[in-house]
Amino acid sequence: MVSGFMYKKQILKTLHENKGEYVQGDELASEMGISESQLTSEIQELGENGYEIELSTENGYCLIKTPNRLLPYELERDLPTRYIGKEIHYYSEVDSTNEVAKRLAHDGAPEGTIIVAESQRSGRGRRGKKWLSPSGGVWMTIILRPDIPPSKAAQLTLVTGVAVAETLDQECRLDVGIKWPNDILIGGKKVCGILTEASTNPEGLEYVVVGIGIDLNVDVDSFPPELREGATSLKQELEKEIYSVKLVQRFLKNLETLYDDFKTGKFPEILKEWRKLSKTIGSRVEVRKKGRILQGEAVGITREGVLILEMDDGSLRKVISGECIHLK
Repeated sequence: MVSGFMYKKQILKTLHENKGEYVQGDELASEMGISESQLTSEIQELGENGYEIELSTENGYCLIKTPNRLLPYELERDLPTRYIGKEIHYYSEVDSTNEVAKRLAHDGAPEGTIIVAESQRSGRGRRGKKWLSPSGGVWMTIILRPDIPPSKAAQLTLVTGVAVAETLDQECRLDVGIKWPNDILIGGKKVCGILTEASTNPEGLEYVVVGIGIDLNVDVDSFPPELREGATSLKQELEKEIYSVKLVQRFLKNLETLYDDFKTGKFPEILKEWRKLSKTIGSRVEVRKKGRILQGEAVGITREGVLILEMDDGSLRKVISGECIHLK
């Protein structure tokens, strides 16, 4: 039995192939093996999802406009990856894409499965901090199953950071930087956060879920005042709406390439690129962790992703995790 999703996918494939031209309804229905009334119903639902499909009683159907949304039909079309994004779980709203990903991973979802949501009710950053996830952003989690020791799972945050930074540079030509451990910055303001979570069993690492939140076409002015000053969006920086599908497809390809390199032992090369992109190394920073505050100059990062601080007395201190603030 063919699902409604597959029917819509077939309809869009045909209409995209003939974009700007009309396709006769009876021919389209016959090609799919459904009635014309069911075809009409499927096209009406596509219209509700934002597709502008024109109907001519003489000529049939014509695709006029595609919505700027991360719908599965659009993400799958022309996706240049081998396995990342080949299985997509799409939701209009979820509590958290990472939580959905963990449930799916536990149930055996394959490596490369992605979870995409239009918005999140309970998006989270590191250390349980709330991450605002309104419509217009990219809220996505990827399931990975690398054959590595659990201690190296945190390196995937750095790998993903480089993939995001490369993508924003390629697609938007913006001066992108990385703040340790998991924020992507434009002009010192946060545009993306990454949350990596691992699950282990007695045999070792079971899976890793990597959550990515990008303020794409988000209206930053709608943020609470305490968050507005340190945040930005691609739309705000470029003063125009960004086509989300193309950017996410490019990101998934970049991530797959870097992840394949990571699995074949090329993390030192990826780390070298991370260091080039880092806005933290060379800055005076404050790191907050469990009520403790450390201040010093960030002088480096180890292969494990540990930040190295030079304290005011000249001693070096390694910081495994914490909230990092760049001091002016």
